[in-house]
Amino acid sequence: MTDILTNPDLPPLLEVLKQDNGRQFVKLTGNWNLRNLSIAPDLQRKISHAGANKTYQWDMRSVDILDSAAALMLWQAWGEQMPAGLLVKPEHQRLFERWQAQTVPAAEPIVSRFILIYNYFHHLIWSFWVQLLDLVTLSGQLVLDLGHLLVHPGETPRAEISITIYDAGVRALGITALVGFLIGIVLSYLSALQLKTFGAEIYIIDILGLSIIRELGPLLAAILVAGRSGSAMTAQIGIMRVTEELDALSAMGISHSLRLILPKVAALTIVLPLLSAWTSAAALIGGMFSAQNTLDISYQQFYLRLPDAVPLVNVFIGLGKSAVFGLMIALIACHFGFRIKPNTESLGSETTNSVVASITVVIMNDAVFAILFMGVGMP
Repeated sequence: MTDILTNPDLPPLLEVLKQDNGRQFVKLTGNWNLRNLSIAPDLQRKISHAGANKTYQWDMRSVDILDSAAALMLWQAWGEQMPAGLLVKPEHQRLFERWQAQTVPAAEPIVSRFILIYNYFHHLIWSFWVQLLDLVTLSGQLVLDLGHLLVHPGETPRAEISITIYDAGVRALGITALVGFLIGIVLSYLSALQLKTFGAEIYIIDILGLSIIRELGPLLAAILVAGRSGSAMTAQIGIMRVTEELDALSAMGISHSLRLILPKVAALTIVLPLLSAWTSAAALIGGMFSAQNTLDISYQQFYLRLPDAVPLVNVFIGLGKSAVFGLMIALIACHFGFRIKPNTESLGSETTNSVVASITVVIMNDAVFAILFMGVGMP
Protein backbone atom coordinates (compact mmCIF):
# COMPACT_ATOMS: atom_id res chain seq x y z
CA MET A 1 0.00 0.00 0.00
CA THR A 2 2.90 2.31 0.78
CA ASP A 3 4.45 1.66 -2.65
CA ILE A 4 1.22 2.59 -4.37
CA LEU A 5 0.86 5.87 -2.50
CA THR A 6 4.46 6.90 -3.11
CA ASN A 7 4.55 5.99 -6.81
CA PRO A 8 2.94 8.78 -8.94
CA ASP A 9 3.67 6.90 -12.18
CA LEU A 10 1.45 3.92 -11.41
CA PRO A 11 -0.50 3.44 -14.69
CA PRO A 12 -4.29 3.53 -14.76
CA LEU A 13 -5.89 0.12 -15.23
CA LEU A 14 -9.44 -0.94 -16.14
CA GLU A 15 -10.55 -4.51 -15.54
CA VAL A 16 -13.91 -6.21 -16.07
CA LEU A 17 -14.30 -8.82 -13.31
CA LYS A 18 -17.02 -11.13 -12.08
CA GLN A 19 -18.50 -11.13 -8.62
CA ASP A 20 -19.38 -14.27 -6.68
CA ASN A 21 -22.99 -13.95 -7.85
CA GLY A 22 -21.86 -13.94 -11.47
CA ARG A 23 -22.54 -10.24 -12.06
CA GLN A 24 -19.80 -8.33 -13.89
CA PHE A 25 -18.28 -5.15 -12.55
CA VAL A 26 -15.58 -2.73 -13.68
CA LYS A 27 -12.66 -2.14 -11.37
CA LEU A 28 -10.34 0.86 -11.77
CA THR A 29 -6.90 1.02 -10.18
CA GLY A 30 -3.82 3.20 -10.42
CA ASN A 31 -3.34 6.91 -10.89
CA TRP A 32 -5.95 8.42 -13.22
CA ASN A 33 -4.54 11.74 -14.27
CA LEU A 34 -3.96 13.55 -17.55
CA ARG A 35 -0.28 12.58 -17.76
CA ASN A 36 -0.95 8.84 -17.43
CA LEU A 37 -3.97 8.95 -19.72
CA SER A 38 -1.91 10.49 -22.51
CA ILE A 39 0.43 7.51 -22.60
CA ALA A 40 -2.44 4.98 -22.68
CA PRO A 41 -4.23 5.71 -25.97
CA ASP A 42 -6.37 2.55 -25.94
CA LEU A 43 -7.69 3.24 -22.45
CA GLN A 44 -10.33 5.71 -23.67
CA ARG A 45 -11.73 3.07 -26.04
CA LYS A 46 -12.00 0.60 -23.12
CA ILE A 47 -13.76 3.22 -21.00
CA SER A 48 -16.26 3.99 -23.77
CA HIS A 49 -16.94 0.29 -24.34
CA ALA A 50 -17.47 -0.38 -20.62
CA GLY A 51 -19.58 2.77 -20.19
CA ALA A 52 -21.94 1.67 -22.96
CA ASN A 53 -23.01 -1.32 -20.86
CA LYS A 54 -25.40 0.12 -18.26
CA THR A 55 -25.50 -3.18 -16.30
CA TYR A 56 -21.90 -2.88 -15.10
CA GLN A 57 -21.18 -1.80 -11.57
CA TRP A 58 -18.13 0.46 -11.20
CA ASP A 59 -15.63 0.11 -8.36
CA MET A 60 -13.20 3.05 -8.07
CA ARG A 61 -12.10 2.59 -4.49
CA SER A 62 -8.64 1.43 -5.58
CA VAL A 63 -7.98 4.62 -7.58
CA ASP A 64 -5.31 6.64 -5.76
CA ILE A 65 -5.19 9.80 -7.93
CA LEU A 66 -8.10 11.21 -9.96
CA ASP A 67 -7.95 14.61 -11.65
CA SER A 68 -10.60 16.64 -13.50
CA ALA A 69 -9.57 15.41 -16.97
CA ALA A 70 -9.99 11.74 -16.04
CA ALA A 71 -13.24 12.48 -14.20
CA LEU A 72 -14.62 14.24 -17.29
CA MET A 73 -13.63 11.28 -19.49
CA LEU A 74 -15.45 8.85 -17.22
CA TRP A 75 -18.43 11.19 -16.90
CA GLN A 76 -18.85 11.38 -20.68
CA ALA A 77 -18.47 7.60 -21.03
CA TRP A 78 -21.26 7.13 -18.49
CA GLY A 79 -23.58 9.31 -20.57
CA GLU A 80 -23.23 12.30 -18.20
CA GLN A 81 -24.94 10.54 -15.30
CA MET A 82 -23.70 8.56 -12.33
CA PRO A 83 -23.88 4.78 -12.85
CA ALA A 84 -25.97 2.75 -10.44
CA GLY A 85 -24.05 1.30 -7.51
CA LEU A 86 -20.91 3.38 -8.04
CA LEU A 87 -18.25 2.71 -5.41
CA VAL A 88 -15.90 5.66 -5.10
CA LYS A 89 -13.91 7.52 -2.49
CA PRO A 90 -15.62 10.65 -1.06
CA GLU A 91 -12.87 12.99 -2.26
CA HIS A 92 -13.21 11.61 -5.80
CA GLN A 93 -17.01 11.70 -5.74
CA ARG A 94 -16.90 15.50 -5.38
CA LEU A 95 -15.37 15.74 -8.87
CA PHE A 96 -18.33 13.92 -10.41
CA GLU A 97 -20.79 15.98 -8.39
CA ARG A 98 -19.27 19.09 -9.93
CA TRP A 99 -19.81 17.71 -13.43
CA GLN A 100 -23.29 16.63 -12.43
CA ALA A 101 -24.11 20.19 -11.27
CA GLN A 102 -23.06 21.79 -14.51
CA THR A 103 -23.52 20.61 -18.07
CA VAL A 104 -20.87 21.14 -20.70
CA PRO A 105 -22.26 23.53 -23.34
CA ALA A 106 -22.50 22.01 -26.76
CA ALA A 107 -20.68 23.69 -29.59
CA GLU A 108 -22.95 26.07 -31.45
CA PRO A 109 -23.48 25.22 -35.10
CA ILE A 110 -21.81 27.52 -37.59
CA VAL A 111 -24.41 29.66 -39.34
CA SER A 112 -23.60 31.36 -42.63
CA ARG A 113 -23.67 35.14 -42.90
CA PHE A 114 -26.48 34.98 -45.45
CA ILE A 115 -28.69 33.08 -42.99
CA LEU A 116 -27.92 35.62 -40.26
CA ILE A 117 -28.81 38.55 -42.54
CA TYR A 118 -31.96 36.79 -43.72
CA ASN A 119 -33.06 36.03 -40.16
CA TYR A 120 -32.40 39.64 -39.12
CA PHE A 121 -34.52 41.14 -41.89
CA HIS A 122 -37.18 38.47 -41.46
CA HIS A 123 -37.45 39.32 -37.76
CA LEU A 124 -37.44 43.05 -38.56
CA ILE A 125 -40.23 42.79 -41.14
CA TRP A 126 -42.29 40.45 -39.00
CA SER A 127 -41.95 42.74 -35.96
CA PHE A 128 -42.97 45.75 -38.07
CA TRP A 129 -46.00 43.89 -39.41
CA VAL A 130 -47.11 42.79 -35.93
CA GLN A 131 -46.78 46.30 -34.54
CA LEU A 132 -48.62 47.76 -37.52
CA LEU A 133 -51.45 45.27 -36.99
CA ASP A 134 -51.61 46.17 -33.28
CA LEU A 135 -51.71 49.87 -34.17
CA VAL A 136 -54.57 49.31 -36.62
CA THR A 137 -56.42 47.31 -33.97
CA LEU A 138 -55.91 50.15 -31.52
CA SER A 139 -57.27 52.65 -34.06
CA GLY A 140 -60.31 50.44 -34.70
CA GLN A 141 -61.03 50.20 -30.98
CA LEU A 142 -60.77 53.99 -30.78
CA VAL A 143 -63.39 54.35 -33.53
CA LEU A 144 -65.69 51.96 -31.65
CA ASP A 145 -65.24 54.00 -28.48
CA LEU A 146 -66.13 57.20 -30.33
CA GLY A 147 -69.29 55.53 -31.62
CA HIS A 148 -70.14 54.40 -28.09
CA LEU A 149 -69.72 57.96 -26.77
CA LEU A 150 -72.00 59.32 -29.49
CA VAL A 151 -74.73 57.04 -28.16
CA HIS A 152 -73.80 57.57 -24.48
CA PRO A 153 -72.31 61.10 -24.23
CA GLY A 154 -72.54 61.04 -20.46
CA GLU A 155 -69.66 58.51 -20.32
CA THR A 156 -67.20 60.91 -21.96
CA PRO A 157 -64.02 61.02 -19.81
CA ARG A 158 -63.97 64.81 -19.50
CA ALA A 159 -61.73 64.89 -16.44
CA GLU A 160 -59.03 62.74 -18.09
CA ILE A 161 -59.15 64.82 -21.28
CA SER A 162 -58.87 68.06 -19.31
CA ILE A 163 -55.90 66.81 -17.27
CA THR A 164 -54.10 65.63 -20.42
CA ILE A 165 -54.72 68.98 -22.14
CA TYR A 166 -53.18 70.75 -19.16
CA ASP A 167 -50.15 68.43 -18.95
CA ALA A 168 -49.46 68.27 -22.69
CA GLY A 169 -50.52 71.80 -23.62
CA VAL A 170 -50.41 74.39 -20.86
CA ARG A 171 -47.24 73.04 -19.27
CA ALA A 172 -45.51 72.95 -22.65
CA LEU A 173 -46.11 76.63 -23.50
CA GLY A 174 -42.78 77.76 -22.08
CA ILE A 175 -40.48 75.32 -23.88
CA THR A 176 -42.31 75.61 -27.21
CA ALA A 177 -42.22 79.42 -27.10
CA LEU A 178 -38.51 79.43 -26.27
CA VAL A 179 -37.58 76.98 -29.02
CA GLY A 180 -39.80 78.75 -31.56
CA PHE A 181 -38.35 82.17 -30.71
CA LEU A 182 -34.75 80.92 -31.07
CA ILE A 183 -35.50 79.08 -34.34
CA GLY A 184 -37.06 82.27 -35.72
CA ILE A 185 -33.95 84.27 -34.84
CA VAL A 186 -31.61 81.72 -36.41
CA LEU A 187 -33.67 81.35 -39.59
CA SER A 188 -34.03 85.11 -40.00
CA TYR A 189 -30.35 85.73 -39.44
CA LEU A 190 -29.21 83.07 -41.93
CA SER A 191 -31.74 84.25 -44.55
CA ALA A 192 -30.64 87.87 -44.12
CA LEU A 193 -27.06 86.99 -44.96
CA GLN A 194 -28.14 85.61 -48.34
CA LEU A 195 -30.79 88.24 -49.14
CA LYS A 196 -28.35 91.10 -48.59
CA THR A 197 -26.23 89.74 -51.41
CA PHE A 198 -29.08 90.17 -53.94
CA GLY A 199 -30.64 93.29 -52.41
CA ALA A 200 -33.89 91.43 -51.68
CA GLU A 201 -34.13 92.05 -47.95
CA ILE A 202 -37.90 92.56 -48.03
CA TYR A 203 -38.48 88.93 -49.09
CA ILE A 204 -37.39 87.75 -45.66
CA ILE A 205 -41.02 88.21 -44.62
CA ASP A 206 -42.15 85.74 -47.29
CA ILE A 207 -39.47 83.23 -46.35
CA LEU A 208 -40.17 83.37 -42.63
CA GLY A 209 -43.95 83.46 -43.03
CA LEU A 210 -44.26 80.45 -45.31
CA SER A 211 -41.56 78.31 -43.70
CA ILE A 212 -42.70 78.90 -40.12
CA ILE A 213 -46.49 78.93 -40.45
CA ARG A 214 -46.69 76.06 -42.92
CA GLU A 215 -43.78 73.82 -41.94
CA LEU A 216 -41.51 74.68 -39.01
CA GLY A 217 -44.17 75.71 -36.48
CA PRO A 218 -46.24 72.49 -36.68
CA LEU A 219 -43.13 70.33 -37.00
CA LEU A 220 -41.30 71.85 -34.03
CA ALA A 221 -44.39 71.66 -31.82
CA ALA A 222 -45.00 68.02 -32.79
CA ILE A 223 -41.39 66.98 -32.13
CA LEU A 224 -41.36 68.70 -28.74
CA VAL A 225 -44.68 67.14 -27.77
CA ALA A 226 -43.51 63.70 -28.94
CA GLY A 227 -40.38 63.94 -26.82
CA ARG A 228 -42.08 65.48 -23.82
CA SER A 229 -45.69 64.32 -23.62
CA GLY A 230 -45.49 61.17 -25.79
CA SER A 231 -42.75 59.66 -23.64
CA ALA A 232 -44.66 60.58 -20.48
CA MET A 233 -47.80 58.82 -21.78
CA THR A 234 -45.85 55.68 -22.63
CA ALA A 235 -44.13 55.64 -19.25
CA GLN A 236 -47.42 56.24 -17.45
CA ILE A 237 -49.07 53.21 -19.04
CA GLY A 238 -45.91 51.19 -18.46
CA ILE A 239 -45.88 52.06 -14.74
CA MET A 240 -49.51 51.01 -14.57
CA ARG A 241 -48.46 47.68 -16.08
CA VAL A 242 -45.63 47.26 -13.57
CA THR A 243 -47.85 48.13 -10.59
CA GLU A 244 -50.67 45.91 -11.94
CA GLU A 245 -53.11 48.83 -12.17
CA LEU A 246 -54.10 47.70 -15.67
CA ASP A 247 -55.08 44.32 -14.27
CA ALA A 248 -57.09 46.06 -11.57
CA LEU A 249 -58.96 48.11 -14.18
CA SER A 250 -59.76 44.95 -16.13
CA ALA A 251 -60.97 43.23 -12.96
CA MET A 252 -63.33 46.16 -12.29
CA GLY A 253 -64.62 46.06 -15.86
CA ILE A 254 -63.20 49.47 -16.83
CA SER A 255 -62.21 49.77 -20.49
CA HIS A 256 -58.53 50.56 -21.06
CA SER A 257 -59.20 52.23 -24.38
CA LEU A 258 -62.05 54.39 -23.08
CA ARG A 259 -60.24 55.58 -19.95
CA LEU A 260 -56.60 55.63 -21.07
CA ILE A 261 -56.30 55.83 -24.85
CA LEU A 262 -59.25 58.00 -25.86
CA PRO A 263 -58.48 60.89 -23.46
CA LYS A 264 -54.87 61.06 -24.63
CA VAL A 265 -55.76 60.93 -28.33
CA ALA A 266 -58.52 63.53 -27.97
CA ALA A 267 -56.36 65.84 -25.86
CA LEU A 268 -53.36 65.81 -28.20
CA THR A 269 -55.57 66.22 -31.27
CA ILE A 270 -57.05 69.33 -29.67
CA VAL A 271 -53.97 70.82 -28.07
CA LEU A 272 -51.31 70.32 -30.75
CA PRO A 273 -52.86 72.75 -33.29
CA LEU A 274 -52.98 75.37 -30.52
CA LEU A 275 -49.36 74.68 -29.60
CA SER A 276 -48.45 74.86 -33.29
CA ALA A 277 -50.01 78.34 -33.57
CA TRP A 278 -48.26 79.39 -30.35
CA THR A 279 -44.88 78.11 -31.59
CA SER A 280 -45.32 79.77 -34.98
CA ALA A 281 -46.17 83.09 -33.32
CA ALA A 282 -43.08 82.87 -31.11
CA ALA A 283 -40.91 82.00 -34.13
CA LEU A 284 -42.32 84.95 -36.11
CA ILE A 285 -41.60 87.29 -33.20
CA GLY A 286 -38.03 85.99 -33.13
CA GLY A 287 -37.77 86.48 -36.89
CA MET A 288 -39.14 90.04 -36.60
CA PHE A 289 -36.61 90.82 -33.89
CA SER A 290 -33.71 89.52 -35.98
CA ALA A 291 -34.96 91.21 -39.18
CA GLN A 292 -35.23 94.56 -37.42
CA ASN A 293 -31.67 94.33 -36.15
CA THR A 294 -30.00 92.90 -39.28
CA LEU A 295 -32.06 94.34 -42.16
CA ASP A 296 -33.69 97.43 -40.60
CA ILE A 297 -37.17 96.06 -41.33
CA SER A 298 -39.48 97.51 -38.69
CA TYR A 299 -41.98 95.50 -36.71
CA GLN A 300 -44.86 97.43 -38.26
CA GLN A 301 -43.65 96.75 -41.80
CA PHE A 302 -43.22 93.06 -41.01
CA TYR A 303 -46.70 92.88 -39.45
CA LEU A 304 -48.47 94.66 -42.32
CA ARG A 305 -46.80 92.69 -45.13
CA LEU A 306 -47.14 89.24 -43.54
CA PRO A 307 -50.83 88.64 -44.52
CA ASP A 308 -50.05 89.45 -48.18
CA ALA A 309 -46.96 87.23 -48.20
CA VAL A 310 -48.68 84.23 -46.60
CA PRO A 311 -52.20 83.30 -47.83
CA LEU A 312 -54.64 82.26 -45.11
CA VAL A 313 -54.89 78.69 -46.43
CA ASN A 314 -51.38 78.03 -45.15
CA VAL A 315 -52.58 78.62 -41.61
CA PHE A 316 -55.29 75.98 -42.04
CA ILE A 317 -52.80 73.55 -43.60
CA GLY A 318 -50.51 73.99 -40.58
CA LEU A 319 -53.35 73.50 -38.11
CA GLY A 320 -54.66 70.45 -39.98
CA LYS A 321 -51.21 68.86 -40.02
CA SER A 322 -50.84 69.50 -36.31
CA ALA A 323 -54.11 67.73 -35.54
CA VAL A 324 -52.94 64.66 -37.46
CA PHE A 325 -49.56 64.82 -35.72
CA GLY A 326 -51.25 64.89 -32.32
CA LEU A 327 -53.45 61.92 -33.22
CA MET A 328 -50.47 59.84 -34.38
CA ILE A 329 -48.26 60.76 -31.40
CA ALA A 330 -50.95 59.75 -28.91
CA LEU A 331 -51.70 56.47 -30.72
CA ILE A 332 -48.04 55.51 -30.91
CA ALA A 333 -47.42 56.45 -27.28
CA CYS A 334 -50.33 54.28 -26.13
CA HIS A 335 -49.31 51.45 -28.45
CA PHE A 336 -45.80 51.22 -27.02
CA GLY A 337 -47.13 51.76 -23.50
CA PHE A 338 -49.25 48.62 -23.68
CA ARG A 339 -46.25 46.68 -25.07
CA ILE A 340 -44.27 47.27 -21.87
CA LYS A 341 -43.65 44.16 -19.80
CA PRO A 342 -43.63 44.29 -15.98
CA ASN A 343 -39.90 45.06 -15.66
CA THR A 344 -37.78 48.21 -15.64
CA GLU A 345 -35.70 47.27 -18.70
CA SER A 346 -38.78 46.99 -20.89
CA LEU A 347 -40.06 50.30 -19.53
CA GLY A 348 -36.95 52.17 -20.67
CA SER A 349 -36.62 50.50 -24.07
CA GLU A 350 -40.27 50.86 -25.06
CA THR A 351 -40.33 54.52 -23.98
CA THR A 352 -37.31 55.16 -26.19
CA ASN A 353 -38.96 53.30 -29.07
CA SER A 354 -42.10 55.38 -28.59
CA VAL A 355 -40.24 58.69 -28.93
CA VAL A 356 -38.23 57.53 -31.95
CA ALA A 357 -41.30 56.11 -33.72
CA SER A 358 -43.38 59.23 -32.98
CA ILE A 359 -40.78 61.62 -34.39
CA THR A 360 -40.25 59.41 -37.44
CA VAL A 361 -43.99 59.20 -38.16
CA VAL A 362 -44.36 62.96 -37.71
CA ILE A 363 -41.65 63.66 -40.28
CA MET A 364 -43.08 61.08 -42.69
CA ASN A 365 -46.56 62.59 -42.40
CA ASP A 366 -45.12 66.05 -42.92
CA ALA A 367 -43.53 64.86 -46.16
CA VAL A 368 -46.87 63.39 -47.27
CA PHE A 369 -48.64 66.68 -46.55
CA ALA A 370 -45.94 68.59 -48.45
CA ILE A 371 -46.53 66.42 -51.53
CA LEU A 372 -50.33 66.52 -51.33
CA PHE A 373 -50.53 70.29 -50.88
CA MET A 374 -47.58 71.19 -53.10
CA GLY A 375 -49.45 73.77 -55.16
CA VAL A 376 -51.88 74.93 -52.49
CA GLY A 377 -51.41 78.20 -50.64
CA MET A 378 -48.50 79.51 -52.67
CA PRO A 379 -48.60 83.36 -53.18
